[in-house]
Amino acid sequence: MAKITVKDGAEIYYKDWGTGQPIVFHHGWPLSGDDWDGQMMFFLNLGYRVIAHDRRGHGRSSQTSEGHNMDTYASDVAELTKALDLKDAIHVGHSTGGGEAIHYAAKFGEGRVAKVVLISAVTPLMVQTADNPEGIPISVFDEIREGTATKRAQYFQDFTIPFYGYNREGATISQGIRDNWWRQAMMGGIKAHYDGIKAFSETDFTEDLKSVDFPVLVLHGEDDQIVPFPISGAKAVKLLKNGKLISYPGFPHGMPATEAATINKDLLDFFKS
Repeated sequence: MAKITVKDGAEIYYKDWGTGQPIVFHHGWPLSGDDWDGQMMFFLNLGYRVIAHDRRGHGRSSQTSEGHNMDTYASDVAELTKALDLKDAIHVGHSTGGGEAIHYAAKFGEGRVAKVVLISAVTPLMVQTADNPEGIPISVFDEIREGTATKRAQYFQDFTIPFYGYNREGATISQGIRDNWWRQAMMGGIKAHYDGIKAFSETDFTEDLKSVDFPVLVLHGEDDQIVPFPISGAKAVKLLKNGKLISYPGFPHGMPATEAATINKDLLDFFKS
């Protein structure tokens, strides 16, 4: 398995297939690079170089006890992109991975990043604060922490239902998609998953969004039950200097899997623009 060892000794697993312009995929909590199968195959077959890593503590990367914060996540990505000598790269992040992608691009992307895509992303800020009164109360994230810490296996199975909108009337439930989510999640470390909740809910990406000059595409489902569209995609695009928003009526948080054909088409259009 391909891995790099970063400065604190953690091993970061990655997949790197093909040639051409590189696309780096950043997965959501609490998953792994495997969550991008539908995009990796699609763009590999179109001649792109596709790369997906497992965030520290997730998937096949080291189950470290520390470093589960956005600064370290971005630093790990910077070490990976340097090791692979990636230039003119497109970074695509889903959910927590969207925060990771824009934080990396803002801090380390100069000379390496061409474009960024934020899909169902946690940007600009999830949690409710005095300055973000429309955010989600911290009690909701405390419930996610409790479920992760004390009954992770069952909690993660249950989490797939709202994640993919399978609780909506008329939804066609794919047990394979649910099982694959759970498989990826249970490969990771419980400490990383627990700490990662703070990272995705309490990190403020406002300045990251404001600071980048390159094109950024924001894709968000209007029926996202995990990262609600009004507090995320709708707000994030307004902070970008060179941003474009596509929102999808009825699409769930996990739309890269359930609506892959639509998402892949819109990604390709943006890549070629």
